[in-house]
Amino acid sequence: MVCKLRYCILRFQGVLSDQILHEYKLKTWRIGVLKLLSGLFLLLLASVSNVFAQGGVYPNKPIRVIVPFAPGGGTDVIARPLTQKLGDALGQPIVYDNRGGGGGIIGAELVAKATPDGYTLLLPSSGALVLNVGLYAKLPYDPIKDFAPISMIAIAPNVLVLNPALPVRSVSELIAHAKANPEKLNWAGSGGGAASMCMELFRMMSEIRIVQVPFKGAGPAVIAVLAGDAHMMFGNAGVFVAHLKSGRLRAIGVSSLQRLPALPDVPTISESGLKGFEGSSWYGLVAPRGTPAGVITQLNTEINKILRTPDIIARYTAEGAIPAGNSPTQFGEEIRSEITKWVKVIKDAGIKPE
Repeated sequence: MVCKLRYCILRFQGVLSDQILHEYKLKTWRIGVLKLLSGLFLLLLASVSNVFAQGGVYPNKPIRVIVPFAPGGGTDVIARPLTQKLGDALGQPIVYDNRGGGGGIIGAELVAKATPDGYTLLLPSSGALVLNVGLYAKLPYDPIKDFAPISMIAIAPNVLVLNPALPVRSVSELIAHAKANPEKLNWAGSGGGAASMCMELFRMMSEIRIVQVPFKGAGPAVIAVLAGDAHMMFGNAGVFVAHLKSGRLRAIGVSSLQRLPALPDVPTISESGLKGFEGSSWYGLVAPRGTPAGVITQLNTEINKILRTPDIIARYTAEGAIPAGNSPTQFGEEIRSEITKWVKVIKDAGIKPE
């Protein structure tokens, strides 16, 4: 300030020569540049310190993905090819960990309570984050508050199949037959999962009275329909493909709003008379709440790239699923919307929480 004041006085008095004026301006410019560089250095130092505080560039060690169901189920079919490619894209191995039990509760709780650093993730079906809210009186986790959505991975529409001995060939014929024969038709329930809830929604929207025959899982339920011990059931297309080709089962409707690429000749239930009917399962990836936003964005970007690769599209299509990448915000909104929808279905169906 003193220097600047002195310059102004001398300049006013005509004392400064052009040489002195040039040297003064040069000195002032150098001081400004040094201040700018100093500020940039401090910002860089703060960024580097932040990176090291978070354990270095992500990821710098193996990532654990927990699938909250037993090996060999529908979630494995979706999760394994995706996690293999995700590990390749990130340059770190993915530790694949099946933690079945409690309808997905055990595995989901593990992730909800894990350190939110991006190294423990959950890859569930919609049952663990949506249906369990209505099926259980108290959960050890909150699907909204305890998880950070990363991306939806795939949608798996349910298919309504019948034993061919049943004299119906369409959804409208089934509804008419069931109304003419109340409580004489039965359906194979495969537990409290998405397929069973889909049948509850179908039963309520069509206003038919049919009887549930409960089974422990989709496998025994399929066997019952094949044997004629149950008339019908809902399930993922991948479970039925071989039996549909052999003619041992008949597919009459798909639960999605668009026809399934794997079964293009099977109409949607919505277009078959129950307008707006939709009851698909989905699979997605979430992290513990508090996981850094940069990690969430990085994982979301890689997953959406993987879901556009031809081999993943072909693999999922063959299993009756549809790749469905989206943003973390969109996925979070979908989870909230699905909880609202299915909790109401569960209550309206008279199902009491455990």
